[in-house]
Amino acid sequence: MLKRYDLLNAVEAQGVRLTAQRRALIETIQEAKSHLDAASLLELARKRDPKIDRATVYRTLELLKRLGMIDELDLMHLNGEKHYYEVKTQKDHLHLACFNCGEIEEFTSPTFERLKREIADKNEFDIKVMRLEVGGLCKRCAARKPVLQ
Repeated sequence: MLKRYDLLNAVEAQGVRLTAQRRALIETIQEAKSHLDAASLLELARKRDPKIDRATVYRTLELLKRLGMIDELDLMHLNGEKHYYEVKTQKDHLHLACFNCGEIEEFTSPTFERLKREIADKNEFDIKVMRLEVGGLCKRCAARKPVLQ
């Protein structure tokens, strides 16, 4: 698992007021085992605080993006125009997205790091973020026979 920023401490360090609802949302994002979209985040956070509404979710996501603490991803548009959110990691990584079941795996490799350096060196470009999404079939889905449509 990639090391992730501690969102609660990082937000407090920025002087942001942590309401009970904002705290519930941030804890939900921090503890998520998968990439969440706004609707999933709302559903999970309401288990902590049933009063959380959709507007609070979007305002909190915008705040965390503005502070540079989360990334917003489209993940190959697996589910239409849905966007997913993850806590920023301290290391660039790839997302492997299964077109069939929608499973998302995070992946990092020395090869990815070498590619990043090569791109930066050959283009004299100071890369701040490198994001790569790879779409295909996970092992489980690839083993199944294709369904004729």
